[in-house]
Amino acid sequence: MYGDIGTSPLYTLREIFIQGGITPDHTHVLGALSLIFWAILLVVTVKYVVFVMRADNKGEGGVLALTALALRRRQGGMRSVAILTLGILGTALFYGDAVITPAISVLGAIEGLKVASPALMTWVLPLTLGVLAALFAVQRFGTAGVGRMFGPVMLVRFLTLAVLGAAQIVATPGVLSAVSPHHAILFLAEQGWTGLLVFGAVVLCVTGAEAGTVNLMAVCRAGAE
Repeated sequence: MYGDIGTSPLYTLREIFIQGGITPDHTHVLGALSLIFWAILLVVTVKYVVFVMRADNKGEGGVLALTALALRRRQGGMRSVAILTLGILGTALFYGDAVITPAISVLGAIEGLKVASPALMTWVLPLTLGVLAALFAVQRFGTAGVGRMFGPVMLVRFLTLAVLGAAQIVATPGVLSAVSPHHAILFLAEQGWTGLLVFGAVVLCVTGAEAGTVNLMAVCRAGAE
């Protein structure tokens, strides 16, 4: 969960500026960073950590658990139908997230090879398919084993990102002003209807949070037992 959220903002910026056709100037970069910061803060920290993680159904979390909890309070009638409908829609979003997140995360990571050497571009797709096949082949032995294997790797990766990020912040401290939400508001106001398309890219920065919450709730329950 945390590894995915740490990876997602990287390809989110790519989608905003390259796929979205936004000019990467000073104002737009601050606006995009502000949108990403507040999306992670509100969706991951506030929504999931503060609220969703507290609502569990016998140790299980996620949309299905919330639907089951809600249906217990409302037996029969139109309200139950409405709750069940929302639960089905949420489950559809969950499955969509679970399908797209691994592919985009691995592809976004391996596409970094093009930055190091454009000649490696033809290897991006084969390597991505190979990594995904290997991950799913290993995952059948249990997520706990995968977590133990990737834990040290993610630690090194996040420490590297922290060092590189800190160095860039020291060089350009003005980037910290992106914490102010007015940059995000001005960015969306300037883009107009195009801002809705930008929002579609910004959502990528929180992909994996729903799937991660389900797994994390199960892990917490197993640890408690």
